[in-house]
Amino acid sequence: MTAFGSVFMPEMAISWFDGSNWSETEVVSSDSIQLHPGAHVLHYSSTCFEGLKAFRHKDGSIKIFRMDKNVERFAQSSQLLGLPEINKDVTAKMIRDIVARFTDEVPEAPGSMYIRPTHFGTEPAIGKAAVPSLTSCQYVLLSPVGDYFAGGDKALRLLIEDQNMRCPPHMGMVKSGGNYAAALQPIMHARAEVQADQVLFCPNGDVQETGAANFLLIDGNELITKALDASFLHGVTRDSILTIARDMGMDVQERELTVDELLERAKKPGCEAALSGTAAVLAPVGTLIHHGQEIDVGNGGIGETTVKLRTALNAIQWGEAEDTHGWLTSV
Repeated sequence: MTAFGSVFMPEMAISWFDGSNWSETEVVSSDSIQLHPGAHVLHYSSTCFEGLKAFRHKDGSIKIFRMDKNVERFAQSSQLLGLPEINKDVTAKMIRDIVARFTDEVPEAPGSMYIRPTHFGTEPAIGKAAVPSLTSCQYVLLSPVGDYFAGGDKALRLLIEDQNMRCPPHMGMVKSGGNYAAALQPIMHARAEVQADQVLFCPNGDVQETGAANFLLIDGNELITKALDASFLHGVTRDSILTIARDMGMDVQERELTVDELLERAKKPGCEAALSGTAAVLAPVGTLIHHGQEIDVGNGGIGETTVKLRTALNAIQWGEAEDTHGWLTSV
């Protein structure tokens, strides 16, 4: 099976900022970017990106899920990184137009077209370690993807890291490549040493997020997750799942969650935990590993509420349920 996100459309949308103005959007070959070796991004990681999906509905129409929210976060990440300001309307049009160009390639559900807008600093200036890039580039790359759970739905194993953070506190809400790179070593060690799938970062016992997804705890009718602050990513899927949970009458609590409370609740028979993100939507967590101890979450398997919430969100994305929140954008 082809690895998720490793197949790309042959063309992408691109625009360049020269220090004063953005160029007209062009459609170019997906492997056509040329960069000066002194480009700001290559030395000082001035880059951010988004991940969203377009879906093919049974009537043949193509719908992009929560594009407005992703573009808003893309603009925010750019601003927090000191990159040139993007025009949100132009970026949204870039996304719609490149998806429209490849509508025939959008897979049937449960597959989708993964959309990756990216923005990075291009100024060739290796002396600007403490100064932002005056020039930049944004592009929109497409990758058709299949069913994330084609290999089977399985409950994940998480190692609890209760000392270190995923990234600096003021950078958490930026969707930047540097944050993912910073989490790689802890994740690699966790896989090698305790066969964990991911690391749950809980600095000073404060449950935050994993290396690539938000964390949710489900205890009966309660859904508990960390309240939004600058220290972790404000996930669009997280927001969507919380909205659906409220629609279902669940008691959604966005608040501080300590490792002690997490472990205490996890031992209860009906407890569930899950990771939310664009790729998987909601992936079940079955085991927590803490100081050498393995703790089953509930029965250690795939939780019913986790599946129910994921199914409800998929139904909206796939056009099988009414889009009551206006989340879908037509191409």
